[in-house]
Amino acid sequence: MKRQFNHRPHFALRPPAALLLLMCQSFAWAEGEPVTTSVQAEPDTHLEKVTVSARRREEDAQSIPTPMTTLGGQQLEEQRIYRLQDLQQYLPSVNVAYSQPRVSNVAVRGIGNNQVGEGMEGSTGIYIDNVYMARSGMVAFDLLDIEQAELLRGPQGTLFGKNTTAGVINISTRKPTFTPERSVELSGGEFGYVQSKGTVSGPLSDNLAGRLSVYRTRDDGYVDNLHDSRRFNGGEREGTRGQLLFEPNEDFSLRWIADYNQEDSTNGIITLLGAADRYRERTRLIGATSVEAGSGKANIDSAQGINVFQGGTSLEANWKLAGGYNLTSVSAYRYWHFLPHNDSDLSDQPAILDGGTEVTTRQYSQELRLASPVGERFDYVLGAYLYRQNTGNKNFTDYGPLADLYLTGVDRGIYNNVSTQMNGKVNTDSYALFAQGNWHLTDRLTFTAGARATYEEKSARVHRFAPAGGASLTSGLQAARDAQMGAFDTGEFGLHSVSPSGLLSLSYEFDEDLLGYASLAHGEKSGAINLASPAAGLGAESLMIGPERLNDAELGFKSTLFDRRLQLNANLFWIGVHGYQATTRTLTAGSTLPVNVMANAGKVRSRGAELDISWLPIAGLTLNLNGSYNDVRYLSFKNAPCPAEVTTVNASATCDLTGQPVVGASRWIGNLNGRYQWNIGDRLQPYLTASYSYRSEATGTLDNSQLSRIDGYGLVNLSGGIRFDAGDGQVDASLWVRNLTDKTYFLTASAVTNGAYTGSIGTPRMAGMTVRYDF
Repeated sequence: MKRQFNHRPHFALRPPAALLLLMCQSFAWAEGEPVTTSVQAEPDTHLEKVTVSARRREEDAQSIPTPMTTLGGQQLEEQRIYRLQDLQQYLPSVNVAYSQPRVSNVAVRGIGNNQVGEGMEGSTGIYIDNVYMARSGMVAFDLLDIEQAELLRGPQGTLFGKNTTAGVINISTRKPTFTPERSVELSGGEFGYVQSKGTVSGPLSDNLAGRLSVYRTRDDGYVDNLHDSRRFNGGEREGTRGQLLFEPNEDFSLRWIADYNQEDSTNGIITLLGAADRYRERTRLIGATSVEAGSGKANIDSAQGINVFQGGTSLEANWKLAGGYNLTSVSAYRYWHFLPHNDSDLSDQPAILDGGTEVTTRQYSQELRLASPVGERFDYVLGAYLYRQNTGNKNFTDYGPLADLYLTGVDRGIYNNVSTQMNGKVNTDSYALFAQGNWHLTDRLTFTAGARATYEEKSARVHRFAPAGGASLTSGLQAARDAQMGAFDTGEFGLHSVSPSGLLSLSYEFDEDLLGYASLAHGEKSGAINLASPAAGLGAESLMIGPERLNDAELGFKSTLFDRRLQLNANLFWIGVHGYQATTRTLTAGSTLPVNVMANAGKVRSRGAELDISWLPIAGLTLNLNGSYNDVRYLSFKNAPCPAEVTTVNASATCDLTGQPVVGASRWIGNLNGRYQWNIGDRLQPYLTASYSYRSEATGTLDNSQLSRIDGYGLVNLSGGIRFDAGDGQVDASLWVRNLTDKTYFLTASAVTNGAYTGSIGTPRMAGMTVRYDF
């Protein structure tokens, strides 16, 4: 059996230096001169209004009766928030479990920490420019040229395309402009970090504008390997986004976007977080060098790395119709290809030589929305959404000569020198109608109601090939090998579901600066399919699970105080989840190792409070504070997997986790950041930024093992810079440091079958410099 992987990019994308210079020189503007911003502008004395499109029309964020947090593009750039996993340092109630693009989960209020799986949707929807991203890994690249990021908490199915239960992260990129804009940026820092970016935007004709943005990032990594001189969690990422904006008149606009991103890195390295006695005994048997748990070091002898190729295109059309109506159409296609190589035994001995899951995803979507005029007694948004996703994966493992000793503790030759491959596919078709209306009962009191109906079909097939290689076995041992990795084919199977969602909300404007609201919402996540081998004797039925249903209640207020110098928003929430989708383990007759199966784990409850404050105490100084208290527990989970410290003999034993915390959810999250800028004379504008992010400890794996506990941690980031006019443009030079105290922390944890728990370690202290020129 042979597998062929293309380990190199399809083409070499090198956007910095020469390409940026070429862009700036060759982009021919139809008319007009570049417009630059002078540093002579006085600092703001009032908080700016934040305009969002959370309800599919542009509104002041303070007027929307929904818990939400926004991050502006300038704030993202100054705080150097470029990656998905960094967002949790600035958003309340958010946990990002990240080790590499395929293994990345975004949870809101503790909901969404499910194990990775190609046949399961995330509880948190991620959108970029109104396009739903099927996998969180589709956003695991450098967030480039961002206008704004919005976090909406709670079910959002009555207004957004794809149904979501826990919340939505809505990201908007900067549009093409009819005023010329050009910028180049270069950053350098520790661990060989170099990032270059460039953007050019402007008119191509009287009614056509374009925008082109490129980036390239590389670094050497920060996880040392004890076996040799390699370093992991580094590599190269690069990408580009091109746009055209056609505006022939005030009543119509057409925006076309195309992007491509690729990654060639050693990300995904997993280090030992905790280990039961069973794991220590196995490593001793194979003669592996012991690694200190929690040290953040690796000790592997095989290949480690990933390649990611992804891209897509979208076309958004907006019509202003007679009577004040607005019609929007969003058509999109996206492609994602993930290729891994992992030394899965965590050791410097040849037990498991290589393993991983190659994934290819293609998605197509079409959304239509009609928004009624505002200012009437009743206004509404209604729409239709069509979505198709085709996903295939190849799950492979190459076992070495010490595999039996490592996996079972006895050398019977079942696994030694064997290679396996299993192919899976799942096709999803989703159709939805949704609507939401606001009935303004009085000038102050508004009743909002929304509804959604989703019909979804999933068809799948799993085919495992007969194992290749290995020694000839007796009939009894051959039967044991076949039970664990023998050939099978499920044939076509699938499921379908009808998922209703709804929203009822009542809001009251006590005055123009104080809004109170209460809401009830229901959301559903469709049934899932596990593209893994079914447990022996259980058949394809064991690969299907039912939908996950969520009920949410909110009570909160939004206020603007002291002549728009202070915004204070707070809310209480209660969430009940039925049929919580999770991955558990089982061991059936004839198997020597447990297998993963998906299941509806039972009931989960999440309740707590959230706070969001923005304050401008003096001109030029802006402070932001947000945080959350989240008590999220299993109300019922009686057939949960047991932790490694319990399953010393019977790996198929189950434990009752009723009343225990849900995996990955920190009870306390707090984020504080500030920015101060001032003028020196007429030409210099210094600024300082600082941030502190804290999250309390969390359970690392579904079995609630003490060995996988992720300790609480706080991170400090600082930067300082100066802006000044230079030639026809403006220079922005800054120094920065992330994780100032060099805190060792983990982003996620996972369980290994032989009693080990692994973790993905966060970035250590890193200092650097950035120079940007806008002209």
